[in-house]
Amino acid sequence: MKITASEVNKLRQATGAGMMDCKKALVEAEGDFDKAVENLRKKGQKVAANRADRDSSEGAVLAKVNGDQTAGVIVSVNCETDFVAKNDSYLKLANDLVDLALGFDSKEAFLASSYQGMTVAEKLTEQTGVIGEKIEIGSFKTLKAPFVGSYIHAGNKIATLVGLSAAIDNAEEVAKNVAMQAAAMNPIALNEEQVDASVVEKEIEIAKEQLRQEGKPEAMLDNIVKGKIQRFYKDNTLVNQDFIKDSKLSVAAYVKSAGDATVTGFERAALG
Repeated sequence: MKITASEVNKLRQATGAGMMDCKKALVEAEGDFDKAVENLRKKGQKVAANRADRDSSEGAVLAKVNGDQTAGVIVSVNCETDFVAKNDSYLKLANDLVDLALGFDSKEAFLASSYQGMTVAEKLTEQTGVIGEKIEIGSFKTLKAPFVGSYIHAGNKIATLVGLSAAIDNAEEVAKNVAMQAAAMNPIALNEEQVDASVVEKEIEIAKEQLRQEGKPEAMLDNIVKGKIQRFYKDNTLVNQDFIKDSKLSVAAYVKSAGDATVTGFERAALG
């Protein structure tokens, strides 16, 4: 099938692979972008760790926690341009909305709730007319735990929530540090048990294909892949990651060193 130069360039920007490799991967994948990325990985090509933020929309991603710090919410209020996202009145609206969102467990209920004499959904439509850009709610995520902490990355581009199993003496600092970890490292799950089985199966398939490319005997693949999957869990699950403020500790070990608590959950949202 015909692959356009723009499609090749998009794959190259997303993965860091060479132009010809990208074109070949797209041809083999019959134009399927995600399949092409997978093809490149199987052949050992360098692929950018995070493609999720490409072609990002603009707006503000904010996190708020209730008074007793047992529940939190992340709301992304999206717009079209960075100019609008940095406007004081827009940020006030976004902060008002995330404060209101603390009382709701679902995006649908939040959009149907009352704000300034109309529903939140109606207010967003009104502001679309006033500002001249599409204004909408993107992410809406909630978290409950014995202690919940939050973190908003500079510029309101990423926000995270982290739950701890107990409100230990320094819970606020600990939860914020782990929330910063989640913002920076973008884990796919809390721990290995929460990684979707289909994700693990795909990683096994990719790892085996890479080993075959290296000439490893088929009989050795299963044992070698076990080690690669453990490394995958270490790199991609929050509690198993190296703690960014002290790489000698895992996140789980850091929390344990701070008191009798564990990480019970996290939520992360980013523009894009």
